[in-house]
Amino acid sequence: MPRTAVITGASGGIGAATAGTLAAAGYRVVLAARREDRVDAVAAQVRADGGTAEAYQLDVTDQAATEAFAASVGACDVLVNNAGGAFGGETVAEALAADWAAMFEVNVLGALHVTRAFLPKLVASGDGVVVFMTSTAGFVTYEGGGGYCAAKHGEHALASTLRLELCGQPVRVVEIAPGMVRTEEFALNRYRGDREKADAVYAGVAEPLTAEDVADAITWAVTRPRHVNVDFMVLRPRAQAAQHKVHREP
Repeated sequence: MPRTAVITGASGGIGAATAGTLAAAGYRVVLAARREDRVDAVAAQVRADGGTAEAYQLDVTDQAATEAFAASVGACDVLVNNAGGAFGGETVAEALAADWAAMFEVNVLGALHVTRAFLPKLVASGDGVVVFMTSTAGFVTYEGGGGYCAAKHGEHALASTLRLELCGQPVRVVEIAPGMVRTEEFALNRYRGDREKADAVYAGVAEPLTAEDVADAITWAVTRPRHVNVDFMVLRPRAQAAQHKVHREP
């Protein structure tokens, strides 16, 4: 019987790439995302590539829906809390409280809802792994990133606290914190569809991380021997030494 990995935010980007890498590693992948057509297409591609995949429509900020989803899945050995996002790049002085609330809802409370719903299954598996997809924004702040940094600091605190609380239980808690990753939607969503602003984030950076780079790291972490926990992994492209230090070609 293959082990089961549940991935949220699986309709594109890192979530979709992780579906492919975990399926290739032999996992049955259960994919969840708000956009039903997109997550269905990702599952179909996994199956076309020879993997086992199921797709579900889910908004992780809806606690009741998340609990119903968890009840329908059956066994769960790996949970990848990938659903999240950044909304807006305004300064604190100009920030929209609704953007901050939305980021907290999806990045922190969404991860909380999903983790709580699946935790009994992860413990019952005898070798559960829960992955939190955070960010370097979870430990370093930067101008215009106050709301996103606050949300990712919150998710980092959630992961760190859970690891302490589960000490002695058969569940590993892994946090993956990428820096600059270029996916098809992250920056575009952040800047409300403004392509020029989104492209400026990566301007001159020859090789930002890709979704596949991060998916490879997730798959490596969860496939370590059961006694090995990858507590906290930071990934950055070689061109990025820190949030504020990025090499850009002319």
